[in-house]
Amino acid sequence: MFIGILYLFLTFLFCFILVVLIKLAYLGICSLKKPVEEVKKPTPKTEPVYYIVEKKRARKANYSEPKEIQFKK
Repeated sequence: MFIGILYLFLTFLFCFILVVLIKLAYLGICSLKKPVEEVKKPTPKTEPVYYIVEKKRARKANYSEPKEIQFKK
């Protein structure tokens, strides 16, 4: 029984490593096919940037009394 569990574990480990290696090989082949794109630096803007800021609303000074809820018995 122990041999069967060992074979099951080794088969799983072998398949897992095989799948990972195939995926890494596929990513490597795909990266070789794509041309390397040059990174362009954005040109600095000469115009200033303005942001719209909303004014904070004032908190309520007085709250209404809490409502009472009565349940049916």
